[in-house]
Amino acid sequence: MKISKKTIFNILLIALVLSFFVTPLGYHGKVLLNRMFAMSPDILPSTEARKIPDYDWQLKDPQWEFFNFEQSKGRVVFINFWASWRLPCAAELKGVQHLYERYTGSVDFYIITDEEREPVEEFMEENDFSFPLTYLIIGAPAPFEIPEPPASIILDKNGHIRVQQDGIADWDNAKIYDLIDELIEEE
Repeated sequence: MKISKKTIFNILLIALVLSFFVTPLGYHGKVLLNRMFAMSPDILPSTEARKIPDYDWQLKDPQWEFFNFEQSKGRVVFINFWASWRLPCAAELKGVQHLYERYTGSVDFYIITDEEREPVEEFMEENDFSFPLTYLIIGAPAPFEIPEPPASIILDKNGHIRVQQDGIADWDNAKIYDLIDELIEEE
């Protein structure tokens, strides 16, 4: 029995499609596709930016110690809500890592999850992420409504929300760099 080239091609195509659902290749392929289609977030003009009511927000640091968001008052702040099990979050975090590397010391980063430490630390190690982890305290009062991950917020030094992104975004681009540079320079 002779197998035609068309049959072989169809079998290979089916195997490739199945690999996206049942193998690690599929996971990494979906992450890559999410990255490719992520767009730069919209920047709110300063005239439309709303101010958070206060900075009183209890969170936990990577060592599981409580701290207050009040420490970031008067600073440019990048907040990202994520979950290790959500594919769009995994895709977005590489750009967040680049942003963190570029602005460490100039911007306060809160990469926030509500998961337990162990799976989060494993995820961080697997992906070679070094940004600081922040753990959300479920039910604790926050200065804004806590969005579903992935979601991000950029605050200027006066507590105005300049970017409020629901869903995946590309954080590693000139538009965001220009905004953050501008916000850092503002008095």
